[in-house]
Amino acid sequence: MEENDWVSSRIRRQEVAKYLRGGHNFIDEKLIWSTLEQGENPEPGRIRDIIAKSVSLQRLDPPETAALLNCRDEGLWQEMYDAGLRVKQSVYGRRIVFFAPLYISNYCVNDCQYCGFRRGNPAVVRGCLTDDELRHEILSLIRMGHKRLIMVYGEHPSTGADFIAHTIRLAYSVKEGGGEIRRVNVNAAPLCIEDYRTLKEVGIGTYQVFQETYHPGTYERVHPAGTLKGDMNWRLYALHRAQEAGVDDVAIGALFGLYDYRYEVMGLLLHAMDLEDFFGGVGPHTISFPRLEPAVNTPFVENPGHRVSDEQFKKLVTVIRLSVPYTGLILTARESAEVRRDVIPTGITQIDAGSNIGIGGYADGHVLGDRQQFMLSDDRTLDEVIGGLVDMGMITSFCTADYRCGRTGSCFMSFSKDGRIQNFCMPNAVLTFAEYLEDFASPETARKGWVLLEGELESLPDPEVRKVVRAYLERIRKGERDLFL
Repeated sequence: MEENDWVSSRIRRQEVAKYLRGGHNFIDEKLIWSTLEQGENPEPGRIRDIIAKSVSLQRLDPPETAALLNCRDEGLWQEMYDAGLRVKQSVYGRRIVFFAPLYISNYCVNDCQYCGFRRGNPAVVRGCLTDDELRHEILSLIRMGHKRLIMVYGEHPSTGADFIAHTIRLAYSVKEGGGEIRRVNVNAAPLCIEDYRTLKEVGIGTYQVFQETYHPGTYERVHPAGTLKGDMNWRLYALHRAQEAGVDDVAIGALFGLYDYRYEVMGLLLHAMDLEDFFGGVGPHTISFPRLEPAVNTPFVENPGHRVSDEQFKKLVTVIRLSVPYTGLILTARESAEVRRDVIPTGITQIDAGSNIGIGGYADGHVLGDRQQFMLSDDRTLDEVIGGLVDMGMITSFCTADYRCGRTGSCFMSFSKDGRIQNFCMPNAVLTFAEYLEDFASPETARKGWVLLEGELESLPDPEVRKVVRAYLERIRKGERDLFL
């Protein structure tokens, strides 16, 4: 099929119309701004009442989120930072889940102004991994200790649903010794319901689509008309279609720097609420908040009109954590090591490390700037990042048990909303961390990691669970792998 014919066949408006209300989407620009304006100059007592609601694991309403965004009292912000950590630990415990991004292709029919992969960028070296190249990339990641991937694809006829399904199958098939990939999440362009069902059949993990910006005028300005991504509603309801197709773990995000960060936080909240409204309380599994980063031959990102400072970034992440307390938050290696160390304690649940986002970069072993969508800021190895988290008192997790035990979608969300999910996740985090310490850790990380792990084991509240986990740890030390509750 010719590229133009392929593009014109992708959007199925009937799969969007059913989710509109009175012909309109859930983003009301005037209402968002009026809510933010009405939330100006909040009283300290109101801020503390909102914090208390979040700590009780209740989702905030838009006026409450707007009040937090408008807070100007730095003492209250410190209370919010502390509350973010309490919320995260009450739901997810002291664990941080690790994953690796793996870029499969950088061919794309879109022409987004901020993206190094945009169609009109002649400076990018295009490529799509062959099966052998994909195996080598995955083996490189397995040898680092990774168990979870987020595989990333451009939007192009060569990388449609059948191709994505093929690469998911291949990723699960690659094994070496006790190493393997146990969870394949996907970041790709919006699909139709039929295509999502194809991915469901091959065991896709979480499906991730970032809206980039929820502001209609900005969306239109940075996504040229006539491109697939230029249709805002097709993208806005991508994850509704995925849920309808049975992909019950979905993930949202906004690209901060395109528009006012307060507006985008409100958009993320409204997106989460709309998913919950349509799918029985099941909202996004995770929320991401990437900031604009430099990209080869992409002048747009050099002086964006809404650049987000490090201080503003920490605050917006904290507000998202408090607004949707039971949802996972992802902080990537776009951010520097210093920023990540500062922001993780506000309530982050997932990070990547040892990342290389150039096509073929893991096996090559080099940073391939002309094959990247953007530039990363945290270039530490996986072991260095894990060692740093140990120093912060946090357990590394590569756990994928929830997905393989069926604790996804409504089951996961119900357990998360009342904090029960950590009854499974903390013991399993201990077990997967032990695997890493035995098989991949440097001597220093292994030494201090086992000390932290033993302390975490003793803090597990159920004595019977402690007994089972301790027995499993002995089996791991003797060479068994992939033990979980």
